Amino acid sequence: MAAQAVLASSFSRFRGASASQFQPVSAGLRRSYSQDGSTSQFLHRSLVPTMHYQKSLPRLPVPKLEDTIRRYLNAQKPLLNDDQFRKTEQLAVNFRNGIGRELHEQLVAQDKRNKHTSYISGPWFDMYLKARESVVLNSNPFMAFSPDPKAEYNDQLTRATNMTVSALRFLKTLRAGFLEPEVFHLNPSRSDTQAFKRFIRFVPSSLSWFGAYMVNAYPLDMSQYFRLFNSTRLPKHNRDELFTDEKARHLLVLRNGNFYIFDVIDREGNVMKPLEIQAHLKYILSDNSAAPAFPLASLTTESRDSWASLRQELLDNGNEEALRKVDSAIFCLCLDDSPVRDLIHLSHTMLHGDGTNRWYDKSFNLILTKDGTAAIHFEHSWGDGVAMLRFQNEVFKDSTQSPAVTPLSQPAAVDSSLAVQKLAFKLNDTLKEGIVKAKQNFDDAVKKLTVEIFEFNRGGKEFLKKQNLSPDAVAQLAFQIAFLHQYGQTVATYESCSTAAFKHGRTETIRPASAYTKSCSEAFVREPHKYSTAEMQQMIAECSKYHSQLTKEAAMGQGFDRHLFGLKYLGESTGIPLPDFYQDQAYAQINHIILSTSTLSSPAVTMGGFAPVVPDGFGIGYRVLDNFIGCIVSSYTARNAHEFLQCVHKSLDDIFNILEGKHISKG
Repeated sequence: MAAQAVLASSFSRFRGASASQFQPVSAGLRRSYSQDGSTSQFLHRSLVPTMHYQKSLPRLPVPKLEDTIRRYLNAQKPLLNDDQFRKTEQLAVNFRNGIGRELHEQLVAQDKRNKHTSYISGPWFDMYLKARESVVLNSNPFMAFSPDPKAEYNDQLTRATNMTVSALRFLKTLRAGFLEPEVFHLNPSRSDTQAFKRFIRFVPSSLSWFGAYMVNAYPLDMSQYFRLFNSTRLPKHNRDELFTDEKARHLLVLRNGNFYIFDVIDREGNVMKPLEIQAHLKYILSDNSAAPAFPLASLTTESRDSWASLRQELLDNGNEEALRKVDSAIFCLCLDDSPVRDLIHLSHTMLHGDGTNRWYDKSFNLILTKDGTAAIHFEHSWGDGVAMLRFQNEVFKDSTQSPAVTPLSQPAAVDSSLAVQKLAFKLNDTLKEGIVKAKQNFDDAVKKLTVEIFEFNRGGKEFLKKQNLSPDAVAQLAFQIAFLHQYGQTVATYESCSTAAFKHGRTETIRPASAYTKSCSEAFVREPHKYSTAEMQQMIAECSKYHSQLTKEAAMGQGFDRHLFGLKYLGESTGIPLPDFYQDQAYAQINHIILSTSTLSSPAVTMGGFAPVVPDGFGIGYRVLDNFIGCIVSSYTARNAHEFLQCVHKSLDDIFNILEGKHISKG
């Protein structure tokens, strides 16, 4: 509790910083790493051991029930009419004073008995692993790498080799305890220094978090990192399992639907010579084998129960050893034979591809197209964006600044036909039929998906900060105005926020649709000439202030979504009837997320995206950079993504006009 108290007081003092900097997936954390040039086995050798802060991380707080109900009702207000709100309010009050109070007290007591973890960790794993729909489109996102600044290094073989070696260096650095701990620095000039690191390394791990706090640095949870490598989500009936085998030393490579493996770590635990890895990848790229008539990887696109049955059929048909090789591989490298045509094609390629050249259950797939465009596609149950983005940042930095091979490098003169094993799978008629059906289901699903991209170039973070506005708040306001303009309503909206400042924290939800954004949106769309420019500016400022408050609360574990989810999960696990509060239509509606949004910002990443979480929703990945705002929006047939982005563009134009003292444009 002491750690929670000091963390809360600090975020009160640094309210502005927390709102603007503690963005979802902890984007853009400032750090400086001391490179160790003595060996190519490691990215760096941190003075502070990787897990030094883990033991003393503060625990994720269970919010007060009164606060949760108040926040819930605030989020419901813009979504309901007066009669609906009164009904929902009464159900919420009854829940707070009755069964909700009992469940809350049980949850608090349970949390106190499990101080090694957070109250949300177990339920959140269950939520993901019990989901029965396909992981493709429904949960797996992608994040695309920026191109290598040196154009000639974007050759597919060169970049695949360099990224693979950098990923292996990351693995080695992590497992040796040399990886710099993930830390959120509010005052880097004090905390992100060699002097501080030399001091804090000698502070016992049970107290180290407090030492970091004294210089306004906040270590983040790193408990998910071990699942980055040698890990796979295994399909099981009712609930999947996460499998990890850290002893495995091989890489899985998919090309043209064929499976290849070769060792990338030697018996002594060292990364194999880069020129040997390059030789093996060149061998795979030159293999003229036809694509399999029945591409096994398609099975990972199926619904989880169907896939579980087919996996058991695979095991029963003599494929246990081959599947073990796939599941235990360090990661999956996907080499595509086609180049990327444009950013929309890139998004489709990295988000879903053709269903035959990814193993969607691996913790992550590293994808490289024919022209060297690269991305990470990751399975979401094991972890969140913080771990994946850290990995991506490190791999990009190392592969571009300390590349293992050059475009002129000659692959080692080794017999790759002996080192590289092409996996063969024994398929009976049941499996062949299952693969055909899985591919058809996949094709039907992706045909319905549209992806649209746009950039707003009038300005970005620099301009908005000069207006004393939260850039994230302005982007979210633009989405609210756009949806109101397009569809005439305010709907349930979700923005992901990391709670990695706490032990075993996952995410909390920011609810960007508020009474403030609704009033402001209606003013922009329905009554733009009723208000003066100064009044409109004031409305935008109020939206920004409230959004910043919601962001700070979410990062502090003080949202309402995870708490209500935890109470519902506890009730279900103890067998009590579902309380009326959870049967309210308004509860279902606020959790039917029409606008699902997430943001990240990193020099290593050009874009990130995901599919809508409901059939009539939008999936919105966005970035607010110094001088522009970028969006990638996905939708199914029930919505029009192209028209929505036109509305977003107009909304941003209108907001910028108002902020510049101009009138709103017509149209």
